[in-house]
Amino acid sequence: MQFKDYIRVIENYPQPGIRFKDITTLLKDGAAYRAAIDALKAKVEHIGVDLIAGPEARGFVIGAPLALALGVGFVPIRKPGKLPGETIEASYNLEYGSDRLAIHKDAIAPGQRVLIADDLLATGGTISTTINLINQLQGEIVGAAFLIELGYLSGREKLENIDIYSLMTY
Repeated sequence: MQFKDYIRVIENYPQPGIRFKDITTLLKDGAAYRAAIDALKAKVEHIGVDLIAGPEARGFVIGAPLALALGVGFVPIRKPGKLPGETIEASYNLEYGSDRLAIHKDAIAPGQRVLIADDLLATGGTISTTINLINQLQGEIVGAAFLIELGYLSGREKLENIDIYSLMTY
């Protein structure tokens, strides 16, 4: 299946010069969505995963079905104040400011093998913060899986020593 055929590119969004990769056109097609999750599963099932962690919010729509397909649990990485239990937090820089992510303190046991899943690898800022949180809980990061990788933004270099699995590269 040619997954790029299901991705809508929106010019000049959210600002001039950006070519936004819209995954909602893939998600609304049940067969394409299932095929994408199955293709990601095929790329990662050999690595022995205990948990999948996905950052809010699009990491949920990739990570949760991938966890189900692999028969493992899913750990949401959320914005501060969105998780009901005791959490740890980490901040990261955005193009115009900064943001924070949080995880439950008991979400990952030391030594558990964690795969990070998200829709898109761009500059690597969100995923680096996700890595930081998993490392604080002493989880073992076994890779990161993405529907899309924007190779021209070099996010892969920021995630050195992490195996990257991408379905599409732009």
